[in-house]
Amino acid sequence: MKIALAQLNYHIGNFEQNTQKIIAAIESAQKAGAELVVFAELAICGYPPRDFLEFEDFIRLCEESLQEVAQSCRGIAAIVGGPSRNAKPEGKNLFNSAWFLADGQVKQVVNKSLLPNYDVFDEYRYFEPAFENRIVEYKGLKIALTICEDLWDLKDDPMYTRNPMDPLVEQGADLMINIAASPFDYDHAQARNQVLHRNMEHYQLPLIYINHIGAQTELIFDGGSVALDVAGKVVAQCPYFEEDLQLVETADLLTTTPERPDFVVPEKLSVIRQALVCGIRDYFKKLGFEKAILGLSGGIDSALTLALAVEALGKDNVRAVMLPSQFSSDHSVSDSEALVRNLGCPADLLPIQNVYEAFEATLAAPFKDTQFGLAEENIQARARGVLLMALSNKFGYILLNTSNKSEAAVGYGTLYGDMCGGLSVLGDVYKTEVFALCREINKDGEIIPENIITKPPSAELRPDQKDSDSLPEYEELDPILKLYIEHRKGPREIIALGHDAALVKRILRLVNLNEYKRFQTPPILRVSPKAFGMGRRMPIVGKYLS
Repeated sequence: MKIALAQLNYHIGNFEQNTQKIIAAIESAQKAGAELVVFAELAICGYPPRDFLEFEDFIRLCEESLQEVAQSCRGIAAIVGGPSRNAKPEGKNLFNSAWFLADGQVKQVVNKSLLPNYDVFDEYRYFEPAFENRIVEYKGLKIALTICEDLWDLKDDPMYTRNPMDPLVEQGADLMINIAASPFDYDHAQARNQVLHRNMEHYQLPLIYINHIGAQTELIFDGGSVALDVAGKVVAQCPYFEEDLQLVETADLLTTTPERPDFVVPEKLSVIRQALVCGIRDYFKKLGFEKAILGLSGGIDSALTLALAVEALGKDNVRAVMLPSQFSSDHSVSDSEALVRNLGCPADLLPIQNVYEAFEATLAAPFKDTQFGLAEENIQARARGVLLMALSNKFGYILLNTSNKSEAAVGYGTLYGDMCGGLSVLGDVYKTEVFALCREINKDGEIIPENIITKPPSAELRPDQKDSDSLPEYEELDPILKLYIEHRKGPREIIALGHDAALVKRILRLVNLNEYKRFQTPPILRVSPKAFGMGRRMPIVGKYLS
């Protein structure tokens, strides 16, 4: 039997588009000789639908769309992810399901057993776990059909009390098929590979795995859909971050040959770049916007953001605005101009000194007999924000925020100033990673001018200012932040790893004190295992470590 792996980019709640994409893939698979085509988890509505699932109209549209897809399944079967109703009064009203469609109708509905409720996942808020696990039989093939998390609990410290694969294997399964909505982070492809192989080794069955691609606000999906034979060798693998349709023969899954490759895991910097470009592109496309704007300071963060935005949206659709103040260095403008020339995007020069002096004159009475300080620095940042938002409103641009994760972590930014925007591109990228990504972009020739990469980082809000005046060097700061944020290590554990005790306590205090700032930031594209935003929920008024 030929089985098609359909790796597609869905749009949450766009039922017409999702349905037509699925039907088109079914038609293509059928023309190629496939008898079964497999789509991702909650494909019909997109993932994560979140509180849309609380609307009866949304569920009705899911059902109508699935019925329309079923009508196209004549001479071919399909597995499509979508919510289904729980007919029993006990439990939640919905299941997260895989719909098995054939002969123009719904043949079977398989429900997800293990519902993740951690990090970015919130499935137990909406869904009831499966009451039972039954194989799907099709043309003599016995399929152990599972949904994403159902395969992720084979570990020494299981999170759940039962494993849905066990009863399916007892029923004589020939093949595992797992449909997933597994978000990207830079370690996830390796972790996914290990999970898939762990299941294959344990159950001694070949496996087909289907994932989403594309971005849904913060969450980015890389795909990685794959068919693995009985020895865990790759029979077919879809490319990362691309829609694709791959066909495999079940006979090839049930045998193996030495020349078949292993699972391809992408290089970290390259895949982070792909993810950020995908995140920008889909945010604009799915919201119906075309053009972006950002403040270009001459620093490395705004330079990287501009380069990524041009790659995602095209040079004519990204506008760079240089906003020098009286404290800006000459090279802040000249370096920015060099970058703009390299990228070929439109740019404006709007000095803010007159704007700042107008604020200063207006505040002269209440600020009388006080010294220049943080308030005056923040006025400059907010003046820039006002000008950028004015251009955004006037011409329909979306403002891209350029703050990095290191700054966001310790509160090194101005609310309603440099922290404003419609999308945070680098909010999950540490400063040291920003430098590395710039080198990645320049690997085939200089795009980001070398001086932007090598000069000491500075906000340039007062004379001769450097980031290191207020913060530790980023080579010291970032490892401590990563241990605390990504690895959830406490101060004693971090100090025991060799970091200075006073520095650790200072940094962790800054992280927790500035939760109120991060609560007001734009959506952040998630590329790490623990990003600020929907996957990290901290109290603003907590006393712990602050």
